[in-house]
Amino acid sequence: MNFVKPKKRLGQHFLNDKSIALKIVDALDINTQHLLEIGPGTGVLTDFILKKSIKDFKVIEIDKESIDYLNNQYPDFKEQIIFGDFLKINLNDIFLSNFSVIGNFPYNISSQILFKVWDERQRVDEVVGMFQKEVAERIAAGPGSKTYGILSVLLQAYYHIDYLFTVHEDVFTPPPKVKSGVIRLKRNNVKELSCNEKFFKTVVKTAFGQRRKVISNSLKSLGFKEFKEELKHLETKRPEQLNVDHFVEITQVLSKRNGIKMPN
Repeated sequence: MNFVKPKKRLGQHFLNDKSIALKIVDALDINTQHLLEIGPGTGVLTDFILKKSIKDFKVIEIDKESIDYLNNQYPDFKEQIIFGDFLKINLNDIFLSNFSVIGNFPYNISSQILFKVWDERQRVDEVVGMFQKEVAERIAAGPGSKTYGILSVLLQAYYHIDYLFTVHEDVFTPPPKVKSGVIRLKRNNVKELSCNEKFFKTVVKTAFGQRRKVISNSLKSLGFKEFKEELKHLETKRPEQLNVDHFVEITQVLSKRNGIKMPN
């Protein structure tokens, strides 16, 4: 097999510019030893990764045609090629230790991939990936930006995020209708937040669910107004004006009202 047909239902846009592929792979930390590539497709990133001295490298692919292609192209790598869905697979079945993630991610599930990274934040050391440019910019955006949102806050709580470069439409088959952006997420030194992390996620999602409202109104359902005095300095702010520390502070205060246990 020497050809894989891109499938619209899987959001496949195969990168065909090897210089960009190399640039993405070279953005990985040089000490990476455990790496998972999501959606390798025809192996344009895989090819360069295999040339690096990475101790434990695996790929996961949901497209059977791509799996057959990769098995044919890399017969010595067959045992590391996983046929499955990253969103559904138990990552403990792939790695026993911490690992990094790389990929030209399908646009239609890229946010879901990042939510799973957040869920696995204690094990995922680094992510280097290509996303729809708008999504990449949103993840890297800081407070005050119109694109700053739920994933910006959740991921920036645990990762240093760099927007690396923009990729134009004409280097893909088929060309997408939008530009792409490559970003790198590098785990910071935060072991855990000084609040209940599950409730932190609820607070952030609830706040941005009504992002045009001031925070005292968008978090009304979680009891913000019962702590108006404690949170007076934040009550007229909108969600996009608040940084990670602000959301941690709000989570700590609202935990009292919602019977949420704090970390020891």
